[in-house]
Amino acid sequence: MNLLDDSAVRDRLAAVPEWRREGDEIRRTITAADFPAAIRIVDEIAVEAEKLNHHPDIDIRWRTLHLVLSTHDAGGLTELDFTLAARIDEIAAGA
Repeated sequence: MNLLDDSAVRDRLAAVPEWRREGDEIRRTITAADFPAAIRIVDEIAVEAEKLNHHPDIDIRWRTLHLVLSTHDAGGLTELDFTLAARIDEIAAGA
């Protein structure tokens, strides 16, 4: 997987506006209705992550999820990060 240059990252971030770049990562916070809803969101994210063989860092604090994406073996951001980010956005919208 090829790393995206800064211009490509900016373009892709425009398509996933809930995400923000921090160095070689993109981050998003999702607030669920309650703790069980947050766990359901994580379960759905896990299914998509397995399909893509690309796994986010997820920190769960009661009903708040902090998600981080980066393609560690490529050393930064790739198309895969933005594909999973868009799928996570769909999951969050449906929650």
